[in-house]
Amino acid sequence: MPTQTTSNILMVRPANFGFNPETASNNFYQQQDKRGPQEINKLAQKEFDGFIGLLVEKGVNVLLVEDTVEPKKTDAIFPNNWFSTHEDGKVILYPMFSPNRRQERRTDIFEILMKKGYKISDIIDLTFFENDEQFLEGTGSLILDRINNVVYACRSLRTHLVPLAYFGRIMEYEVVDFDANQVVNGLVSPIYHTNVMMHIGSEIAVVCLDSITLASEKLKVQEYLEKTGKKMIPITAKQKFQFAGNMLEVKNSEGGKLTVMSEAAYQSLGQVQIQTIQRYTDIAVPSIPTIEKLGGGSARCMMAEIFLPLV
Repeated sequence: MPTQTTSNILMVRPANFGFNPETASNNFYQQQDKRGPQEINKLAQKEFDGFIGLLVEKGVNVLLVEDTVEPKKTDAIFPNNWFSTHEDGKVILYPMFSPNRRQERRTDIFEILMKKGYKISDIIDLTFFENDEQFLEGTGSLILDRINNVVYACRSLRTHLVPLAYFGRIMEYEVVDFDANQVVNGLVSPIYHTNVMMHIGSEIAVVCLDSITLASEKLKVQEYLEKTGKKMIPITAKQKFQFAGNMLEVKNSEGGKLTVMSEAAYQSLGQVQIQTIQRYTDIAVPSIPTIEKLGGGSARCMMAEIFLPLV
C-alpha cells in the first residue's frame, strides 16, 4: 500500500547560499540583497539549523548532508528539484532549467543513503532532456499524489510536457497538467514551479485555484482532488506570494502527521485555513526569511523525501 508521507527527510546544509541570477529570470520570488555573500550564507545556515532542530524535536528523521564548497552552488539548499525517491526503490534524476543548478546533482548522496541501509533498485536519469532544452524540476514541477498515482503540474519554462508525459508513463502516474499564472509588476507570467501554488497531503490539498487560467482546467483539478478524496483548502494569490502553497506533509517516528510551512506562509493564512489543516495534521513552522528572500524557495523546497525501502 503506497503512502503519501515519510518520516525520512534529506536536507543539504548550504556552503555558498545566495542570490542566483540564472534562476531569477523566471523566479519572481527572488529578491537581491546588499549584504555580503558570507553574511548571507551565515544567516541561511542559522535558519537551516533552526529548521532541522525543529523537525528533529518533532520526531522527524533528518538525513543531513553538507554541501560541497566547490563548485559554488547557491541553490544546493533546495535538493527536491534534482531528484526524487520512490517506494519501489527507484530514484529519478531530473532535467534542470538553470545550467549552474545542474552542478547540485551528486551521486555520493545515493552512496550515503545506501550506507544508511536504503535500497536503490534503479536510477532513472531524465537529464538527457536538457540537450533539447526540455525541463522537469523534480517535486518543484511535480505535485505527487502517491496514494492515487496522480501527478499535478503547471506548465512553465521549468515544466515541459514531453518529460512530464515521460515521467507519467514510466512511473504509471496519471498526469493532470494546466496553466497557472500570476501578476508581477502588472505583468502576467507563468508560475515557475507547481509547488508554489499547490500542496497535496494524505487527506488535504492546499491549492491556489485563482491562479489556474482556464475554467476547464480549474474544474479538472477540482474534480481530480474531489475524486481522490482530498479536503480542498483554497488559498489566495496574495497568500501564494507568501509561500502558503509551499508546504510538505511529513510523519514523525510515531506516525503522527505534520504539515511543515514557513513562518511567512503560516502568518498569511486565516484562522479557518489553519484550523482545517490542524483537523488532519499538526503544524511545524520554521522561520526562514533569508532563504525565502534570496532563494525564492521555501520550506517544501528544502526537504527531499526519502521513500526508499530499507534493505
